[in-house]
Amino acid sequence: MNDQRTFIEIPNFTGRNVPITEIAKAIGKDAQYIRIGLQQGILKFGYAMKLENSSEFNYYCPDKKVWEETGYFRDTAK
Repeated sequence: MNDQRTFIEIPNFTGRNVPITEIAKAIGKDAQYIRIGLQQGILKFGYAMKLENSSEFNYYCPDKKVWEETGYFRDTAK
């Protein structure tokens, strides 16, 4: 029996809210594409919420979810 193991180095997640523009650049899409995908629930690496009596959305894209869904991570601690 061949016992091979694969190890993956997990980034040091901080819960940082990754900006929409940063995600868009990393995956080669337009920022509006990301916003609409989050609003419609198609993209699963963040949340789009509209506050009561507001026409604007707020976005939260935690670094861990972005990494899990896209493979993108940037360590801002360095």
